[in-house]
Amino acid sequence: MNCAMNMFLWTTHVTKEHLPELQLVKDSGYNMVEIPILDLEDINHYQWLGTILKEIGLIPLAITARGEADNPCSEDPAVRQLAIENNKRAIDCAQALGASKISGLLHTALGVFTGQGPTQEEWQWSIEVMQATAHHAQQKDIEISLEFINRFECYLTNTTADMARLVTDIGYDNVGILYDTFHANIEEKDVTQAIKDHASLINHVHISENDRSTPGSGHVRWDETFAALEEIGYQGTFAVEAFGLNLPELIPVVKIWRKMYESEEQICRDAFQFIKGYREKN
Repeated sequence: MNCAMNMFLWTTHVTKEHLPELQLVKDSGYNMVEIPILDLEDINHYQWLGTILKEIGLIPLAITARGEADNPCSEDPAVRQLAIENNKRAIDCAQALGASKISGLLHTALGVFTGQGPTQEEWQWSIEVMQATAHHAQQKDIEISLEFINRFECYLTNTTADMARLVTDIGYDNVGILYDTFHANIEEKDVTQAIKDHASLINHVHISENDRSTPGSGHVRWDETFAALEEIGYQGTFAVEAFGLNLPELIPVVKIWRKMYESEEQICRDAFQFIKGYREKN
């Protein structure tokens, strides 16, 4: 079973001071770790980190996001060009890290709104940015997993069906869907059907409770979710995503104002056992 812990539980930029947390991830049973790539300045840092992860015994995955300054859907061509450049830079950092997959919001901006739904122009701009991005990733042997997120954080793609349409329009085999249980819990009326309808495009799964607390302690439809993923023969990674309070770049968007678990160690260990239990049951 490929199971990852997302380092957003502790930080948006993994450094030497997070080595104890990386060891905790390994000791808790995970064989993979999801590394934020938001700082694009020092590619050598990710090469160093990749070496450390190899020594610990963790396989790296990468996650990134664009914002207002590099919004792929901006009407300003210069901003869209910066989105392409930063996506490519993030992919280069992922390659330096040793990751074979990068996920997240490469196709739109996190927490940026116009006050209305997406226009056809914005949809097309996102496609064009992602086609340039996907081509670069293909040359680097990097797979992309695009995340649909809920209406309070994004307006371009809120459901599995939205993302399936975008991925299809992008038209690259190395681009698929990141299915996140937190966002699906808000936006999907039928999680089983959403997963089954788009089975061929789902290439990554985020395990996250409805309140970002320990998986299994809330009301996400876990029985249906795991049963549907088992039915479609999903063989990819299950990555636990929870957020700590030391994330100044993300807290205003993800709205984490209070600790939703006993401790970071507790949620890290318990989340792995939760996923393991479901996988053994299915």
